[in-house]
Amino acid sequence: MSDVGRQHHRHSSRVGDELMTVAEMCSALGGLSRRTFYRWRELGVGPECLKIPNGELRAWRSEFEAWLDRLTDGLV
Repeated sequence: MSDVGRQHHRHSSRVGDELMTVAEMCSALGGLSRRTFYRWRELGVGPECLKIPNGELRAWRSEFEAWLDRLTDGLV
């Protein structure tokens, strides 16, 4: 399967999902600083993100929420 075919396949199941910006993720985390967000990414403990062509990071809302659920599951 070509790269284009794989990309289409990956995103075809994302109907109703949306990409979140770093600012949106930080806000959802109670006003987390961008510096802390990027530090978590450096340490490998932040949410899975993709880099769009302009270099900015985005995360699918469903994946961000799943990451957050995994974190809160460990606290209960």
